[in-house]
Amino acid sequence: MAKKATTETALDLRMVRNIGIIAHIDAGKTTTTERVLYYAGKIHRMGEVHDGAATTDYMEQEKERGITITSAAITATWLGHQINLIDTPGHVDFTAEVQRSLRVLDGGVVVFDGVAGVEPQSETVWRQANEYRVPRICFVNKMDRVGADFQRCVEMIVNRLNANPVVIQLPHGEGPDFAGIIDLMRMELVTYGDDLGTAIEKVPLPAGLVERAEAARAEMIEKIAETDETLTEKYLMGDEPITDEELVEALRNATIAGQLQPVLCGSSLKNKGVQLLLDAVVAYLPSPLDVPSIQGINPKSGEVEERHASDDEPLSALVFKIVTDPFVGRLAFFRVYSGVIHAGSTVMNTSKDRRERIGRVVRMFADRREDVTEVHAGDIAATLGLKDTFTGETLADASYPIILETIKFPAPVIFVAIEPKTKADQDKMGEALAKLAEEDPTFVVSTNEQTGQTLIAGMGELHLEVLVDRMFREFKVDARVGRPRVSYRETVTQQAEGEGRFVRQTGGSGQYGHAVVEVEPLPDDAEEDIVIENKVVGGSIPKEYIKSVQDGIREAAQSGIMAGYPAVRVKASILDGSYHEVDSSDLAFKIAGSMAMKDAFMKARPVLLEPYMKVEVVVPEEYAGDVMGDLSARRANIAGLDTRGDGVSAVHAHAPLGEMFGYATNLRNMSQGRGSFTMEFERYEPVPESLADDIVKGGK
Repeated sequence: MAKKATTETALDLRMVRNIGIIAHIDAGKTTTTERVLYYAGKIHRMGEVHDGAATTDYMEQEKERGITITSAAITATWLGHQINLIDTPGHVDFTAEVQRSLRVLDGGVVVFDGVAGVEPQSETVWRQANEYRVPRICFVNKMDRVGADFQRCVEMIVNRLNANPVVIQLPHGEGPDFAGIIDLMRMELVTYGDDLGTAIEKVPLPAGLVERAEAARAEMIEKIAETDETLTEKYLMGDEPITDEELVEALRNATIAGQLQPVLCGSSLKNKGVQLLLDAVVAYLPSPLDVPSIQGINPKSGEVEERHASDDEPLSALVFKIVTDPFVGRLAFFRVYSGVIHAGSTVMNTSKDRRERIGRVVRMFADRREDVTEVHAGDIAATLGLKDTFTGETLADASYPIILETIKFPAPVIFVAIEPKTKADQDKMGEALAKLAEEDPTFVVSTNEQTGQTLIAGMGELHLEVLVDRMFREFKVDARVGRPRVSYRETVTQQAEGEGRFVRQTGGSGQYGHAVVEVEPLPDDAEEDIVIENKVVGGSIPKEYIKSVQDGIREAAQSGIMAGYPAVRVKASILDGSYHEVDSSDLAFKIAGSMAMKDAFMKARPVLLEPYMKVEVVVPEEYAGDVMGDLSARRANIAGLDTRGDGVSAVHAHAPLGEMFGYATNLRNMSQGRGSFTMEFERYEPVPESLADDIVKGGK
């Protein structure tokens, strides 16, 4: 019996696609997803983002703002294939959603705006996809808009993303003249007989289009042939033509290997090109069997182990998202890499070494769900009832434990103080913040020890605004929110030595700890914020107290030394110290370590670092000069100015986050409401000395 299930699943796995739709804000991801659901028969009427009716934008905040905030997971079928699709946010404040989705996906569809081309957030998601080695296809959307330029978009993909796109479709007309799609694989013209995009007509190429299409096809064949030895030989010999089947297979292999990225075009809003995009997802993106098997660490032996996408192997699954549902409680989304998860079974959370019972298992359809009894290798689903499992943790078979690589998230760059309006809101607020922090790893809740204030930190103003709004609506908590403040960092610029001596003599036994610590700067790209090394020789500090000194150093670094902000890029070495046979204790050495760290830090010419953002402002050309002047006044470095075809300019700059609060209102006034901007965190840079003193006073 088990044998039969395996053969079915093995067949099924080849027919599964785990894909994400990723792009810059407003490129048309959600509209494209909506079309995919319609053509796959999952919905009977297409909802529009601008009407607040898109299926995957089901949160109130998403409907109001017309943007995607959380990644929605959906299952659909196309040409007999099961497609698990995740529609991710484009706004930089929700970059963690993209990151965690890419971690569990096998392939991606990157959507580009046919007018704007490659935008800043497109670069970010492309870079994230590179990190996770996700094969992708490109969809140049909005070809019906005035100013759309397919060729320019392809050139930007090469120049800005260092990618290797291969054009497999051409638009027939651009802007208002966009009338159909030229399929270079089949050399036919695809047109649409109705507005819903269901009456598709495929005809041989009219004479006027043949020359252009043949030139583009020759270029496509050459690019694909370069990736396959047999085809290269065939291409160079020129004796027999390369068949379409050979081209499709070679392009699939090259796409999965990350050597090429097929480029398609269309207009999701006008329902043109989405079915061809689905065909390409099935044809070129990998199934779970095509991607390398997952690796993890066996927590018992410490050895690296491998799990293949097969039901016969022991269970391994990664939880990539937690959602608090007001009706059913905590929903945990997971991707099964090997084995089978059964509803009602008990599994091991190997990241925490705790047993968890799998309650209901559901297949998600945005905010609707259907119960299933089991989920097989290579599939994505969600479960209810996990108590202690969070994002990035592994679920595995208790007899064959494995810990899969977790998901790394960026640190927050902005924080605000928040306080409940009434006593009744006090407890509810704590609970609400805890639940929201469970869902979102880039949302951090802390307490300021000096003032007792609750601080919430996130990736940007919009991020925190949405979370506070959710707290109010979903958890019915009324709270006052302070002004946004920048999350600065502290570091040192030179080497220095410091000493900490903690001596207390009371009636009974006293306290004695003494440590000498040296600090020095680490390079900007250091993997860890604080590196601590033990260089004590001759036992001047006994081994059992070294950990206490390290804890003291780490605690001082985290709570901030110069102005109360966390220290980064610092290496601390414990050089020497002394102890007392009777009076020394862990606490005394912890305090001595903290004192020595503070002493050394303040001698090593400490500086404050502030987050710098990569900013792109898109405005009509006549306002570009004003925008550049205003950005310069905000201490920004102007990196360049692009003029786009439709009378619009894009200003690129690097600006300190502290100067960009409230910029949206300012830009609206400056451009009569016609400007828009995006910004994303880039790096930390030293604060000018003239400003640092005020920040230090404020921080203290």
